[in-house]
Amino acid sequence: MKRTLYLYTFVAALGGFLFGFDTAVINGAIPFFSEYFGLTDSLKGWAVSSALFGCIVGSLFIGRPGDRFGRRAMLKVLALLFLVSVLGSGIAWNLYIFVFSRFIGGIAIGGVSVLSPMYISEIAPPEQRGRLAITFQLAIVVGILVAFFSDYLLLGTGPNNWRWMFIAGVIPASFFYILLFFVSRSPRWLVQKGRYDEALSVIRTVNPDANAEVLLEEIKSSVNSEVLHKNVFLFRPPYLKLVLIGFAVGMFNQFTGINVIMYYATDIFHKAGLSVGSSIGQTVIIGFTNLIFTLIAMRIIDKVGRKKMLLTGSIGMSVFLALFAWANTGNGFSGITMLLMLVGFVAFFAVSQGAVIWVLLAEMFPNNIRSRGSSIGSFSHWFFNGILSYLFPVIAGIANGVAYSFAFYAVMTLVSFFFFSKFLVETKGKSLEQLEKQVI
Repeated sequence: MKRTLYLYTFVAALGGFLFGFDTAVINGAIPFFSEYFGLTDSLKGWAVSSALFGCIVGSLFIGRPGDRFGRRAMLKVLALLFLVSVLGSGIAWNLYIFVFSRFIGGIAIGGVSVLSPMYISEIAPPEQRGRLAITFQLAIVVGILVAFFSDYLLLGTGPNNWRWMFIAGVIPASFFYILLFFVSRSPRWLVQKGRYDEALSVIRTVNPDANAEVLLEEIKSSVNSEVLHKNVFLFRPPYLKLVLIGFAVGMFNQFTGINVIMYYATDIFHKAGLSVGSSIGQTVIIGFTNLIFTLIAMRIIDKVGRKKMLLTGSIGMSVFLALFAWANTGNGFSGITMLLMLVGFVAFFAVSQGAVIWVLLAEMFPNNIRSRGSSIGSFSHWFFNGILSYLFPVIAGIANGVAYSFAFYAVMTLVSFFFFSKFLVETKGKSLEQLEKQVI
């Protein structure tokens, strides 16, 4: 029976792989499609951030369809959007087609960032929920690494190499769509729809050690149909505080600057004096670091807890971000030294915010508002991601612009330490229904 749980988790996590691949593949492609389309710094920022504005739309509006049609059904739709996006980006003959295709992919990324971790959290036993939910982040990291590595391998395939970098995403998108036909619906969604026998069957399948009947009754008692169907309750006590915390969690995640590194590391290293090939090679090292420390986080999240990981990571990231800002003020640091600073930052990010954010957003909201609450947290993540990613190449084009950007990230990451310390509740080892009683 456990194999079924792991299969369902793996399939849902494939959405994370596409999330990582689609957001990071543009890193190595930037120099080539920028030359092909003749982009200015401002247009380059738009070409990169167009997908992120799609993410904003996808994350904000997926909650209601996710509640109405189910997590699984909407994930199938999102898989098809991934396919349209990677093909469109790869064959784009002008900037408008390219931007539109990236926007469509962004809608898919924003949607899976809400529904995939939510689905995993809703099927996982409490004692395994952290480790299983973090597979979504692990899949993101693997997707990023595969994107960096495939970009590197495709460098020598001619002037159209950037097209193949995007089209490579057809393979995982197709697998994701096909495998979704082999997973069950979320038991908590089934309870919301009054399909109790189906829900009981799924609970017995994915969590054979639990008292399925008792758990079913706990889920049924937590569902309030009025709250479930009216958005106005999101902005009233006791739910408003959770919505604001979720929004702040998404915001602080982006104020670390992690996605500026994932999207623009090649440009940053290139401006520091490295060749394009060497710069892309550096991003592969960053990708491996992200993977290794995400695996470490996966081992410890259900033992150490979400809150301690976030607090430790905030301090470590602040230090390395400040050092990297200093290194970009013209102090003559070598490319290797700058790489080590980013590796240190990514290591602390991967073992803290990178590992925890999607787990936390998927489990911190009660059953009645989980889909919509997670949407708001994810919307915040993508909203600030889009703004920072659009502005970075413009700011980086001024004197010491990179240094100013990373100094800002260092300060905001330090601020997040105090926010997490004051407002977050530890969620490890508790059922979603137990958490609900604790936070409202």
